[in-house]
Amino acid sequence: MHQPTAARLDAAEQLRRLQAVTDAALAHLDLDTLLNELLTRIRAALQADTCAFLLLDASGTELIARAAQGIEEEVEQGVRLPVGRGFAGRVAATQRPVVIDDVDHADILNPILREKGIKSLAGAPLIAHGKTLGVVHVGTLTPRVFTDEDVQLLEVVAERAAIAIDRALAHEELLRLTQVQRDFVAFAAHELRTPAATVYGLAATLAGRPDLPQETIDELRETLHAQADRMRRLVEQLLDLSRLDAASLHLSPERVDLLDELEQIVKGVAPGRRDEISVSTPDTTDVVVDRTVIERVIGNLLTNALHYGAPPIRIVGRLTDRHLRIIVEDSGEGIDPQLIPYVFDRFRRSEASGRRKVGAGLGLSIARSYARAHGGELLLDPTGRPGARFELVLPSGPAG
Repeated sequence: MHQPTAARLDAAEQLRRLQAVTDAALAHLDLDTLLNELLTRIRAALQADTCAFLLLDASGTELIARAAQGIEEEVEQGVRLPVGRGFAGRVAATQRPVVIDDVDHADILNPILREKGIKSLAGAPLIAHGKTLGVVHVGTLTPRVFTDEDVQLLEVVAERAAIAIDRALAHEELLRLTQVQRDFVAFAAHELRTPAATVYGLAATLAGRPDLPQETIDELRETLHAQADRMRRLVEQLLDLSRLDAASLHLSPERVDLLDELEQIVKGVAPGRRDEISVSTPDTTDVVVDRTVIERVIGNLLTNALHYGAPPIRIVGRLTDRHLRIIVEDSGEGIDPQLIPYVFDRFRRSEASGRRKVGAGLGLSIARSYARAHGGELLLDPTGRPGARFELVLPSGPAG
């Protein structure tokens, strides 16, 4: 018995929409371009007002908003949602689609969904080769009952999208590692050669010219110490990079007195400049976090604020929504707008830093890598306020 004409047309339309989403041409796009193209096509296929991709972080315990249309705030605000809680968290935990016909009366963890006026939601897991990569969800600004056919289409689209995303992630990682290897060799050859040659020259002069005036000897020793310290810091950064790239860091959460920890970092990084820095931890005392990541990240941010910013410098730590959030901000001129998109890239320095030969352009990249290796994130606030403002976000909990 033949299907009715309308049913055949519906099936044909569904197939057309599916093909529009899983076009082979998508395989040649980089991840960000791929996600944005998929958003447009999925949104059209499901006739939805909003669409978003949330990808699992390295720990597999949180979903991070990676791309969105109609609810761009999810990405701009760095939304992170725990697996198992809320709408998207349930999709990831159960690995099954979830539909919410009435958002106003549902368990929604992400407030942005309500703030945008979304009335109905449908989400499906992104699974490739048996591995959950994240969640895709669509929403409408008017009440809608997603049919079984809608959900089936979303499932199939999510399955095909996951394969494309998995391929793009693998390609992106390969390109990243290849570039890292090239940059590493170029950086080591260029940055270490100068201080090494200087150290050798100074040491040779001191050893071969015992008749030099004491004032000249003191100057040479001071320069020798500065260049040796520069080499030490470069080697430490290279070791950090190798550990981060090899994913050999291990999470070691411990009970930490947050205020005392931040004060110790200030004492070590800015001796003699304590009056230029304020440290506060409103309503927060002990937390459970990895001490190393706080030392590495906050130490780097404070060093940058002292070198490139201006006092007063503020460090504020708060425990909110299961996350430790530490803000470091200065009162200087801020970051060059042209540098903002690349501020976390390796070996990237501003023109002023390059001219002064200050830093190797590794600090912020290493700091963000430390944060991400421990399931967190390092964010730059690009708003027009004076100075530079960074925020470290780490999974945490109060010390029990």
